[in-house]
Amino acid sequence: MAVLLALASAALYGIVDFAGGLLSRRVHFAVVTLLGQVGGLLLALVVALLVPAPDVRLPDVLWGALSGVGSGVAMTYLNRGLSRGSMTVVVPVSAVTGVALSVLCGVLLLGDRPAGAAWLGICVTAPALWLVSGGGGARPTVDGAGSAGAGNRTGPAELRTGAASDGLIASLGVAVQYLGLAQAGAESGVWPVVAGRAAAVVLLLPGLWRHAGRFRQPPEVWGKAAAIGAGAAIALILYLWAAQRQMLSVVVVLASLYPAVPTILGLTLLHERVTTRQTVGLVSAAIAVVLLTLG
Repeated sequence: MAVLLALASAALYGIVDFAGGLLSRRVHFAVVTLLGQVGGLLLALVVALLVPAPDVRLPDVLWGALSGVGSGVAMTYLNRGLSRGSMTVVVPVSAVTGVALSVLCGVLLLGDRPAGAAWLGICVTAPALWLVSGGGGARPTVDGAGSAGAGNRTGPAELRTGAASDGLIASLGVAVQYLGLAQAGAESGVWPVVAGRAAAVVLLLPGLWRHAGRFRQPPEVWGKAAAIGAGAAIALILYLWAAQRQMLSVVVVLASLYPAVPTILGLTLLHERVTTRQTVGLVSAAIAVVLLTLG
């Protein structure tokens, strides 16, 4: 069950990243990020009221809030990188580094002891994610706008450097998000996710004043951004349930397979061409899933 929950979380996160990447190229990333977190807060609150929570303790809420701080940081820099049209750089850096940090913390700090097959799966995942996302090589971006994105006059080298920095900062947020949420007790229900969305909204509120003019968007944009955030909240809830049933080092790796989804969507919906690297990466990711399941 934990494997299925983690994979469902990865699939939903992949869809959210794909949609968020497209929207962030038309609307300022600060707008997409803040409205997304508000949408996620509303969705998580509804689910929390429906799911039993026999013992909501303060530490669980605080861990959830810390996770939300990580989410706010991760989505801000991920959306900023995607708004530059640099998915092939941002996604692999954020995913691979986030996995590495989370696994190390799980093993060194939380006492995780994955089996041999699971370790092999973990080792296969990092290069698989990199290859799925294009291995940092040049390929069409998700909307076909080119590496510089629509209306962006920044040179390719500057874009790649800035996107790598965005991806690295986002990866730190991803690690904090996953590590914090995994510490919440099962009896707290979904309230740690609610606390996390609330913390993310508070963290991102200053952007409302800095970019006030950019928030004058049609209702359609507000609805799309909120829906993207709601999808991310569901993905986090699925991850929370998976982390309560399996070792963090295994669940994080499975949940972090989300870069495969934008790649598949790009191939099927946007008619992008698959590269040899991506094919090898997709096959490797499938092998990693099998190994982690056996472990």
